[in-house]
Amino acid sequence: MELPEVRERVLEAAGRLFYRDGIQAVGMDAIRTASGISLKRLYQCFPSKESLVTHYLAERDTNWRDALVRFVDAADTDGPRTLAVFDFLAAWFTTDDFRGCSFINAFGELGARSEPVAHAVYAHKRTLLLHLQDFLRRDGITEPERLAEQLLLLVDGAIVCAATGANPNAADDARAVAAGLLAGSPRPSGTPLPEERATPAPAPHEPPAPTPTEAAPPPPLLDTPPRS
Repeated sequence: MELPEVRERVLEAAGRLFYRDGIQAVGMDAIRTASGISLKRLYQCFPSKESLVTHYLAERDTNWRDALVRFVDAADTDGPRTLAVFDFLAAWFTTDDFRGCSFINAFGELGARSEPVAHAVYAHKRTLLLHLQDFLRRDGITEPERLAEQLLLLVDGAIVCAATGANPNAADDARAVAAGLLAGSPRPSGTPLPEERATPAPAPHEPPAPTPTEAAPPPPLLDTPPRS
């Protein structure tokens, strides 16, 4: 088996186990068994577990954001397209393998001890913020930076509430708040107000992909942790 295929099999197995069971609960022996790849070859691809974790997070980042953008682009709505973000979350929350945000989970487990993990979490949240700014600009919001930060709080809050079972309607409630924020935001005349819900698309998943994303500048260390 060629090395690229070995890497793909290891990452697929590791990603499934890390997301389902937690990073610290999954050892390299479990990944060896799940992937069918010997420890020797596994360590040829990833010299440490931390290296494997950061590649796993890079894949999750790419795949989750790609699924989000595809969903928002395809949304059939007469209102602000940005609200489709919360329809995407609602669909994701109903999938059988939903276990919350990979990045919040990873930061909770390792962020205090692993700078590469903290960096990966910061990079994901920073890039997601830029996506939200882009969606808002497409909806006619000319200065979207502050509003995007507020929407990111709603996104992360909805994910945590859905994952913990604290609020089974987390996506809908967050969407309603977002609609209120959008309705009160200045926009050029003729821009639609938040009314219509996007037509649901197939539930999003996070399949493995081979190419990690390029990380954003590293965050301050633990006394001022990155926003997640």
